Amino acid sequence: MLKTAIAIRHIHFEGLGTFEAVLSGAGFKLHYHDVGAADFAALDPLEPDLLAVLGGPVGVYEADAYPFLAGERALIARRLDAGRPLFGICLGAQQIAATLGAAVAPGGAKEIGFSPLTLTDAGRQSPLRHLDGVAVLHWHGDAFAIPEGSVNLASTPACATQAFSRGPNVLGVQFHPEADACAGLEPWLIGHACELAAAGIDPRAIRDDARRRGPALREAGRAMFAEWLEQLQP
Repeated sequence: MLKTAIAIRHIHFEGLGTFEAVLSGAGFKLHYHDVGAADFAALDPLEPDLLAVLGGPVGVYEADAYPFLAGERALIARRLDAGRPLFGICLGAQQIAATLGAAVAPGGAKEIGFSPLTLTDAGRQSPLRHLDGVAVLHWHGDAFAIPEGSVNLASTPACATQAFSRGPNVLGVQFHPEADACAGLEPWLIGHACELAAAGIDPRAIRDDARRRGPALREAGRAMFAEWLEQLQP
């Protein structure tokens, strides 16, 4: 039986990347719900078998400037209350954490570029085990606290809270395991050019790292996501 996945996308080039093939292989039909082009009122958060909330260049605390954030958290809250599978990346993970009552705030410095994670004991027993020793793509300035009742799975020197799980059905990651670095990150580099310039980061360094790190990240990220999908509960 065909399963459904809806991904809430905040910016056009930050989709599910290499994870799209994993979803297709696992029998999911994926639909993107683009913020600003589609009304949240038309989205039933309980209907899809999987709801993913993707990254974006705003903060969860900016709801006055970006009202969609409050509506998105309301959808997330309904999904959490129902115990339905929920996956968050970067802003999406921050939105899940905030909905669960955890603090989300600027981390003090941008963490942008490729570097490996340090997995916790719980992380090594989770699907994130596939990412052990793999340089993943980081692209964030904010960070979440681990929500009460959730488990911290990974850290980096710049950010102590890189991922959390809440039972088998909820996973939030601060980093970008889905990024298709093999295909190049040019849309990211162009779309976030102002952010890179303000942070003093040379896009050429990220472009070169993407070429070198892309194949390993693609394989490890897909393995992580596939394992997580396999252990979901209806």
